[in-house]
Amino acid sequence: MKKIMFCGGGSAGHVIPNVALMRELKDRYDVEYMGTDGIEYSIIRAEGFRFHIFEAPRLVRGKIAANLSVPCRLKKSIAAARDILMREKPSLLFCKGGYVSLPPAIAAKKLGIPVIAHESDLSPGLANKIISRFAAVTLTSFPDTADKFTRGRFSGPPVRRDAFKGSRVRAMEKLGLDARQTIIVFGGGSGSQIINAAVRAIAPEVCKEYNILHICGKGNVTDAHIKGYSQSEFITDMGSVYACADFAVARAGSNSAFELIINKVPTLFIPLENKSTRGDQVKNAEYFQKRGLCRLLHQRDLTPDKLNSEISELVADSKLRRTLEDNNLKCGNDQIIAEIERAAINAK
Repeated sequence: MKKIMFCGGGSAGHVIPNVALMRELKDRYDVEYMGTDGIEYSIIRAEGFRFHIFEAPRLVRGKIAANLSVPCRLKKSIAAARDILMREKPSLLFCKGGYVSLPPAIAAKKLGIPVIAHESDLSPGLANKIISRFAAVTLTSFPDTADKFTRGRFSGPPVRRDAFKGSRVRAMEKLGLDARQTIIVFGGGSGSQIINAAVRAIAPEVCKEYNILHICGKGNVTDAHIKGYSQSEFITDMGSVYACADFAVARAGSNSAFELIINKVPTLFIPLENKSTRGDQVKNAEYFQKRGLCRLLHQRDLTPDKLNSEISELVADSKLRRTLEDNNLKCGNDQIIAEIERAAINAK
């Protein structure tokens, strides 16, 4: 049985898409993962896949002194990744992006192991810009992004099958929601303090008419006793969450953005905006807004009163609902897996 090695990490956004593909390949290939002891380790081990650990240096945006040791650490990281690849002998390396992908990709190139990359965001990340120079193909979630890579090809986003809507009745029963319409709120894998605070400020008023299902991130649950307001640090069954979601307020990371739009949930995106990001969430949200597939609220404009009024406009936006219903955006699993299998079959 041929072996396919996956890599990517640093955030859940670089790991969850890999999980979607690994689940579908595991019955036909020996599927393994290499990454750091960060978030990818816990996610992949929970899925039951074999995991190989190495250390990877991270470039810190805007802090020159913090990056002075990166070249030396990168060299050591490439050597460690090379040792893993030589020992495990995969037929293919699949890179999902992020700084964790770069050392394995460079090591694989030196060893003659085919590399396939995938870029989730509209604007390419630094790691994938480098990897794409020698990757057999760089697949993209957004059609416009493919032209920004050598050998770029649009595939669509990898999406977990269990992130598609299930039964609304069963989902509402499972999540303890009443028959009113439900607004889901989440701010990424670790939550968002600014979104959490704004939502909690308006929850007593909003919950007079709607349920709020608030996925607030690890350690962020508070002692709130508001009828119709439900909190959870993290929910693994996102299919149930989307099934009961009439509306959503969310960050604009590529994975959750595509899941919400594919599931046709009218959404107000509040993209992450700070000096530590390259602005990818803003560009993702603007892309969907221009196509009438979401509403957008910039973080700099976020206040409880503004969020309350934006939610009212989201609920009343019948044009958005019609556009979402007519939208034929689909997940890219089948096309991505076809590329993986083609490369694996042709590998020496």
